[in-house]
Amino acid sequence: MAVPKRRVSKHKQKLRRGANRWRKPLLKTCPECSSKVPGHIACPSCGTYRERTVVEVDLV
Repeated sequence: MAVPKRRVSKHKQKLRRGANRWRKPLLKTCPECSSKVPGHIACPSCGTYRERTVVEVDLV
């Protein structure tokens, strides 16, 4: 079994583990209705994606 030649320092451990931290999702604003929408998803409030209507939305 492979054994590390040197001990990993605390700084290197923290740098490696820092990449796994939770980040808040990035939300974009819809150009049509100005609501917050995750990227690459049609807007649930107006049904547009890339400035064209993709989904018919029922306004109740």
